[in-house]
Amino acid sequence: MTRLDWISEPTGTELLGEVVVPGDKSVSHRALMFGAIAEGVSHIRGFLEGEDTRATAAILGRLGVRFETPAPGERIVHGVGLHGLRGTSEPLDCGNAGTGMRLLAGLLAGQAFDSVLVGDESLSRRPMRRVTDPLTTMGASIDTHDGRPPLRIHGGAPLRGVTYRSPVASAQVKSALLLAGLYADGATEVIEPHPTRDYTESMLKAFGWPIDYAPGHARLEGGHTLRAVDVEVPADISSAAFFIVAACIVPGSLLRLKGVGLNPRRTGLLAALELMGANITVENERTSGGEAIGDLVVRHARLRGVALPLDIVPDMIDEFPALFVAAAIADGMTTIRGAAELRVKESDRIAAMANGLKACGVLIDELPDGAIIRGGRIGGGFVDSHGDHRIAMSFAVAGLVASAPITIGDCANVATSFPGFMELANLTGFDLHPAP
Repeated sequence: MTRLDWISEPTGTELLGEVVVPGDKSVSHRALMFGAIAEGVSHIRGFLEGEDTRATAAILGRLGVRFETPAPGERIVHGVGLHGLRGTSEPLDCGNAGTGMRLLAGLLAGQAFDSVLVGDESLSRRPMRRVTDPLTTMGASIDTHDGRPPLRIHGGAPLRGVTYRSPVASAQVKSALLLAGLYADGATEVIEPHPTRDYTESMLKAFGWPIDYAPGHARLEGGHTLRAVDVEVPADISSAAFFIVAACIVPGSLLRLKGVGLNPRRTGLLAALELMGANITVENERTSGGEAIGDLVVRHARLRGVALPLDIVPDMIDEFPALFVAAAIADGMTTIRGAAELRVKESDRIAAMANGLKACGVLIDELPDGAIIRGGRIGGGFVDSHGDHRIAMSFAVAGLVASAPITIGDCANVATSFPGFMELANLTGFDLHPAP
């Protein structure tokens, strides 16, 4: 991928208007997979046209699933049924999609054919044992490269249901086991140390698979059938996060973010910002496809530092880079603990944000599972995004209130989750442009 650097300039003007951010990546991945192995034809609207989700669609296409694209953001999925996927001898390329790889590992563990899942340089460094080890307890046969991709999944292994007490709160681990559980003999049960997002559970229910679930617990039995349904993908709160924080910290701002997914397991950022004094209201609340949706109205407010409660940390893992920026501009000290999961994302996000903020003059102490941030001002400088889309977009927000321009290195991967971010940001009042 060609290297792309950005410059984010302080504008001195407020952010105004309505914003529609791309569809939720997690829901888009799952809608493709469940539609693929359902009986019948599913119509997905609001689909995220990002590189990660397109990689998942391409893999399913290689496995015999036919897709139609009547318009951008739409997919018609011609399901092949639970046992209708067909194998291929060629590697299946997940690109940068950690969600895609981990969920597909669960789906492919129950197939009769062998599969090899590969990824780009970044994904190839990410740990996969947290998924492959519990899948192995179900009877799956998966080889890794010292716990990392590529994943070589040997088909034909009979799976059995297990009760798995997960040592980590991870929706991806839970979802991989539940996907494998569709093909397993008996019941598959996942018990988590903290509740995580329940997209998989609610979507399985919408597709007609009997499942019992509550926060921190899910149980299903194999031997049923998925029936095609239409899926309306809500706007991704992880993508909305950058505009939410931007409106909070830029004086005079008022942004309305339309149709954002408000799953209770995803709204930790809103809770954190409200503790810091943010002015955020929800309007036009509704439900679609089992998911809560609403419009977020965000007005500028003076933020103050807080000690972030541990119980909201699992509900905002993907949004932490944006919160670091809010903490850097807030009055006083913000303490973040319990977020060690950030170290095994597309980059070590604790280190990447700490180093970037230090480069911009922010006082920050890096902790093993978080950081202590002394807020007040952000200076200009050069920061390295380490090819991580969320780091890049977070420093684009920081540039709005910096005392000088921020140059952000290695931003090409923003297209994985938020194609068109620069254009949309500039429409609302950012001054963001490619570095010469």
